[in-house]
Amino acid sequence: MKEFLLNNYFFITHFVEIMAALAGIYCYKKYKHTVVKYFIWFLVYVAILELIGSYPRYLRDYEFLNAAETYLKGTKFEKNYWWYTIFWKMGSPIFYSFYFQKLIKSKKNTRYLCYSTLVFFVFCIVIITSNWNTFFVASFPGISVCGSAIILLSIVFYLLEILKSDRILSFNNSINFYISTVLLVWFLVITPLVFYQIYYAMADWNFIFLRWQIYLTMNIFMYSTFTIALLWCKPQNN
Repeated sequence: MKEFLLNNYFFITHFVEIMAALAGIYCYKKYKHTVVKYFIWFLVYVAILELIGSYPRYLRDYEFLNAAETYLKGTKFEKNYWWYTIFWKMGSPIFYSFYFQKLIKSKKNTRYLCYSTLVFFVFCIVIITSNWNTFFVASFPGISVCGSAIILLSIVFYLLEILKSDRILSFNNSINFYISTVLLVWFLVITPLVFYQIYYAMADWNFIFLRWQIYLTMNIFMYSTFTIALLWCKPQNN
């Protein structure tokens, strides 16, 4: 099992991400007049983000890229920490904040979410500029945790509003309900792993494989649910 994960982790992860993006493109016409169109754009963005962000693995695994590997070796771009910090750990909270602001009807909650996201962005800039060299060789747990907090806040505002309205009567047909609940489960499971990032080293391979298993399971769960929801749900006025 461990060897299977080691050899196929990236392939399986990319497969489910691309599957969700393709389902979104296939269903785009159905959702083009709803807020869901932004979510479809984001799925395509994530698929491209992951494919490009895996460049250190491509350089290592493909012999014809040896020249590029040699060129980047010893530079700040040898690792991909900077890429994921900017485009995932900062990018995804900002997107989900924007997305749920489109869904939340309470102006008070929308403003609160908007201000919280702005504070998060400023916080990220301060952390990165204050630790510029670290930015290229390691991730920042503080950015990960604060980003997860922004996403969870967005989801909670949306779900509480659903519970207080008549929309709860038709939640099973709402793709946004599935998006929010799946995201809630994913971040509740994944975020605690950030606190154990110190163990993500060669010193504890058991934890490394456990972490891989959790990430792989949750990614399959999340992107497969997105795919099914996009295909099964009907567009609704948001």
